[in-house]
Amino acid sequence: MHDVVDPAPVLAEFLERAGVPLSGPLHVALISGGRSNLTYGVTDGASRWVVRRPPVSGLTPSAHDMVREWRVTSALQGTAVPVPRAVALCEDPSVLGAPFTVVEHVDGLVVRDRADLSALSDDDVRAVVHSLVRTLADLHAVDPGSVGLASFGRPHGFLGRQVELWLAQWQRVGTQDLPGVAELHRRLSQRLPASDRAAIVHGDYRIDNTILDAGQPAVVRAVIDWELSTLGDPFTDVALMCVYRHPSFDLVLGQEAAWASPRMPSADDLAEAYARASGQDLPDWPFYLGLAYLKLAVISEGIAFRAQQGSDAGGGSSAAGATPALVEAGLAALG
Repeated sequence: MHDVVDPAPVLAEFLERAGVPLSGPLHVALISGGRSNLTYGVTDGASRWVVRRPPVSGLTPSAHDMVREWRVTSALQGTAVPVPRAVALCEDPSVLGAPFTVVEHVDGLVVRDRADLSALSDDDVRAVVHSLVRTLADLHAVDPGSVGLASFGRPHGFLGRQVELWLAQWQRVGTQDLPGVAELHRRLSQRLPASDRAAIVHGDYRIDNTILDAGQPAVVRAVIDWELSTLGDPFTDVALMCVYRHPSFDLVLGQEAAWASPRMPSADDLAEAYARASGQDLPDWPFYLGLAYLKLAVISEGIAFRAQQGSDAGGGSSAAGATPALVEAGLAALG
């Protein structure tokens, strides 16, 4: 809420107007770990909420969309996909300097790095991964029309638009000259599958974008961070989940990422687990992996770009070091 000296009184006024009863003055604190939208913990001493808003600068056209995040979170209430209870949406940037969402705080375990992961036994890790893959398959099985999301995206031509979108976003936030990006784009364009699969896509699915039950880690209490969600090909979600296993993901996040730990199943094992959970094969898999590596390379550059602008809350100067290896991995996946 960098645009407001003390956001608590303004936020309290907004919540009261939205019909949210408050038990006392609000206290607002930045939650560490966010690498894109800024995430804050808010409490009145009795209840707790989470407020999310876009970063101050370095925005890309399709990311940081608070209305999108609000819409999908609201729609998934009561489905097999666990999400936080939606509380309020503010689209007026004059309130806190940008649009923002408010959801109910979900108690539980967030596993971000290797230290967090060390609290889980090997049996726990296997059970957690099984539940995460099952939850992703459950998300993709939700009929968008049945939850009011029939117009949430444009599935027709989705893959072609993704290829062009991520190249355009590279051109917007790229901090280094990497000819391999253009070559990766060329190969993706040549191998574009003829697919119009339509599912709700999370767009950033991995362990640290979920909240696990503290007592029973295999229970997924909430899937969070829906800013890149849309209607599109579900296999893009699966491929990105697998690509996050790349060792360079540590540099992207600036820490020893839990999802990149050797204790996690391999990317191939994750893909096979999803195929079993969903009952679907994964055709054209090299294309999806190549596209996922392009996405992650752009995400990495976006973090580095915001660090250069001084607006990355977690510090992202190491992220640019991951990009060359991610681009090379994408090229290798496509052959």
